[in-house]
Amino acid sequence: MSISPAMDHPEAEPVAVGTLDAVCVVHALKPDAGAVGTTAIDKRPIDGPVKVRKMGLYADVQVDREHHGGHDQAVYAYSQAEAERWGGELGKEIPAGLFGENLRVSGIETSDAVVGERWAIGKAVVLEVTSPRIPCSTFARHLGEENWVRRFTERGDVGCFLKVIRTGKIAAGDSVAVISRPGHGVRVRDIFVGPTPEHARRLLDHQQATGRELPAKVLRTLPEPETGQ
Repeated sequence: MSISPAMDHPEAEPVAVGTLDAVCVVHALKPDAGAVGTTAIDKRPIDGPVKVRKMGLYADVQVDREHHGGHDQAVYAYSQAEAERWGGELGKEIPAGLFGENLRVSGIETSDAVVGERWAIGKAVVLEVTSPRIPCSTFARHLGEENWVRRFTERGDVGCFLKVIRTGKIAAGDSVAVISRPGHGVRVRDIFVGPTPEHARRLLDHQQATGRELPAKVLRTLPEPETGQ
């Protein structure tokens, strides 16, 4: 049975609507014990409108460009609900930007966003969900929590990367509307945990039907797809 690529075009009504709680860019580069020697993971909220360009937010930066940044990972978003779950477990507040995210959002999913869904933020910007964040040792050193990579991986609340479809300006307090959502139903969390052959078939069928190329990072994770009946 084939999955229809429904809802690939903007709907009359958004699929979901939330709020952009904070926009975060790098505060300062900090020394890091990893191979690169520095990291730009220290993101903090800024006031006022911020330009969103094809490679990310104005005044933001990625130091390790081999593993971060690029068109498919231009923006990283994390949900307030997931941050609060971590806050309860760790016994401390998780302020916007602490996980290295550019966007802290409320009312919409990030780890459970569907790969390829599109968000309209504010008056002009449109972003497309691409892939999960993969936790690394730099992240662990930044947080200073024991066994952090393992714990973050087991929870699976990893947030999502997005590419920029339409540039513009955004600011804290803007609405975030999910304006289209692919019918394949494969979530960012599914890619992070490990997609099944059924997930692979749905994604590849969708790619063929719509002509929208899947991110290379996602394609590398896909097993041999199941044959449709």
